[in-house]
Amino acid sequence: MMRWLPYPYISLTLLVAWLLLNQSLAPGQWLLGLIFGLLGPLLLRQLDIPPMRLRRPTAIARLAGAFFMDMVRSNYKVAQVVLRNPPGRKPGFVQIPLALRSHYGLAVLACIITATPGTSWVSHNPDDGILVIHVLDLADDDDWGMILKTRYECLLMEIFE
Repeated sequence: MMRWLPYPYISLTLLVAWLLLNQSLAPGQWLLGLIFGLLGPLLLRQLDIPPMRLRRPTAIARLAGAFFMDMVRSNYKVAQVVLRNPPGRKPGFVQIPLALRSHYGLAVLACIITATPGTSWVSHNPDDGILVIHVLDLADDDDWGMILKTRYECLLMEIFE
């Protein structure tokens, strides 16, 4: 059974999502949903994704708290920039050397950076670990490298490495 249906919950989710997106319970839509529900997980199995191991799951709560506080702070700062348009504002790119090598940790960091208003993940070079982000306002002399390393990278390394 696992050979034809390696991830049954993903298959069921794909079927339900297909039916909801098409807003129809017609037999043809059920058939297409079943086809996608069976083929999708078979294709996922071919990706050969390494298993994820959480080293210290308790650090997830600290990471979520830091992210929440930074999200509130960033929303406020971006609102100030948009509403007041201060004259000293200058957007720019920042290069940050990372010690984080876990693919899962980097993916979470990319989500955090991109979801935080005023910042965007641009690129990451896995050879030398250089992360490039775009920042909306570099005028307040924040050391973005230190912020990312102390708030996020150390916690992500605790969790994933």
